[in-house]
Amino acid sequence: MKFSIARDTLIKPLNLVAGVVERRQTLPILSNVLIALEGSRLSLTGTDLEVELVGRLDIEAPGVDGEVTVPARKLVDICKSLPEGSNIEFAVDAGKATVKAGRSRFTLSTLPAADFPTVDAGAGDTTLEIEQSLVKQMIDGTAFAMAQQDVRYYLNGLYFELLGGRLRVVATDGHRLALATSPKRVEAADIGVIIPRKGVLELSRLLEGAASISLAIGTNHIRATTTQYTFTSKLVDGKFPDYERVIPKNPDKSVVGDRAELKQAFTRTAILSNEKYRGVRLRLSENNLDITANNPEQEQAEEVVAVDYSGGEMEIGFNVSYLLDVLSALSQVQVRLCLSDEASSALVEHAEPPADDEPERLYVVMPMRL
Repeated sequence: MKFSIARDTLIKPLNLVAGVVERRQTLPILSNVLIALEGSRLSLTGTDLEVELVGRLDIEAPGVDGEVTVPARKLVDICKSLPEGSNIEFAVDAGKATVKAGRSRFTLSTLPAADFPTVDAGAGDTTLEIEQSLVKQMIDGTAFAMAQQDVRYYLNGLYFELLGGRLRVVATDGHRLALATSPKRVEAADIGVIIPRKGVLELSRLLEGAASISLAIGTNHIRATTTQYTFTSKLVDGKFPDYERVIPKNPDKSVVGDRAELKQAFTRTAILSNEKYRGVRLRLSENNLDITANNPEQEQAEEVVAVDYSGGEMEIGFNVSYLLDVLSALSQVQVRLCLSDEASSALVEHAEPPADDEPERLYVVMPMRL
């Protein structure tokens, strides 16, 4: 096996594929990346048995076909360390891989490509085509609310739901909920699956631009295909909770404010909040929001923000980190906070309907006792 390729062409797909590979593996070959050349098409594959990513790129100069696996992280570090604009010559001989560029030469150990495991996705029961940029917006606007290592394993991922021709993405950790709905209808049957946390983060990394992505969803796997990549992930075997039940139905108090101003005020009050519980108290009065935080050292922060509010006076506590996550995910100038009482969850959304090409976003944050 032998080929030559520009460093700048190789580095991005190699980096993405290596991101799937776990640093510490029980099987040594899972620390490797599979490199295969067939004609002018070079493919790179990384997997941890749960998630698999295949990157494809074309080489200009003719090479010698073949396939081999080499240590993923070492190859990435070598390519990153080489000067921009350099040309990499890759060759395999007598069980060793050689990487040459200019006066630099590296010899890497290899393992047989035949031993490299692949994730068998099977046939997808449901397939759809959708814009990459739209899927990325939906993932990035909700993924922060996924649980991390929760015993309720079905919360450690993102719920992909097709309902009535609309794609909906939902994440919750039991304290907050993030939901995004596609503005465009797709021709596909209704289905709901949970993509594991790692799969969600890796999928988001490779999405870019307005080109479409093909999604094939089966009973155990989801496969996403673009012109350059094929991403496959196992699904979480579990039932996602009925998220519709936690969305406040008729909150009677509405607060509209400037998103950037609110985010800055919450960021400043968070400095003196309790480091463990991160609680802040919101006091609402006519067109006024008073935010206070204190900690066990008897220190206190207070911010007053002008808002559009005409309900009665009210106090409610929240984890300030959850509010900041939501304000970072929203994009409009004005945001709306909908409340019922101090014991009920708050609904946070854009103050105006989204643009035709933007997903509809909705967030629910549970209150805290302070």
